Amino acid sequence: MTSYRVQQLLHEGKAKRVFATDRDDLVAVEFKDDATAFNAQKKAQLQGKGALNCRISALIFEYLSAAGVPTHYLGVDGTNWMLVRPVQIVPIEVVVRNVAAGSLCRQLPIAAGTALQPPLLDLYYKDDALGDPLLTEARLQRLALLSPQQLKALEQLAFQINDELRTLFERCRLQLVDFKVELGFTATGELVLADEISPDTCRLWDRGQSDPKGRILDKDRFRQDLGGVIEAYGEVLKRVQGQCPKPRVYG
Repeated sequence: MTSYRVQQLLHEGKAKRVFATDRDDLVAVEFKDDATAFNAQKKAQLQGKGALNCRISALIFEYLSAAGVPTHYLGVDGTNWMLVRPVQIVPIEVVVRNVAAGSLCRQLPIAAGTALQPPLLDLYYKDDALGDPLLTEARLQRLALLSPQQLKALEQLAFQINDELRTLFERCRLQLVDFKVELGFTATGELVLADEISPDTCRLWDRGQSDPKGRILDKDRFRQDLGGVIEAYGEVLKRVQGQCPKPRVYG
């Protein structure tokens, strides 16, 4: 039995708290019930949201790991806690879009619901104070955040994740509209998927619903004041449970 003790808080984000442990090779992540939108200008507490996102993320990490996607995930401990490998997060928000929605339709003359083939990869500089600005190739070079080889690896991993998630969600009768992920480097220099994969970070539409609002099973229900956020997240959990390996309990 592998034991550990949670120690000091390393970082608190909008939806999670990250803690050191008494082991250098282990970090503990607590999923919160906080819901935020529009760069935290809109906030609420939704009881049970943290547990749902933790469970959904664990199931999807198990699925992706089995498919050969490298991740920081090691297992769960209780309803809201995930144990992960420590990584140096790349300060870039990676967004992959399969269908036009959200900010893309406000920034470009592309109608909502337009299929994007091939998928569109957008990179944003992670800085709330600056509004997470879109990164061009020249801006990436100026900031020197990644070497050309690391950038290529990041892009390849993002598209690999997209391919695997589209397959998974198709089996769940869900359409993966778009998603955002965080990637990071392990102590050995391996680039891995980090953070979470959940309805907080993915736009998911119910393929059995034609109503543009009724089909939404993700954070847009909170953004658009549609209600039923916990019910929608619960439906996603129910569907992915039938397609993913059971989350391992750490220890």
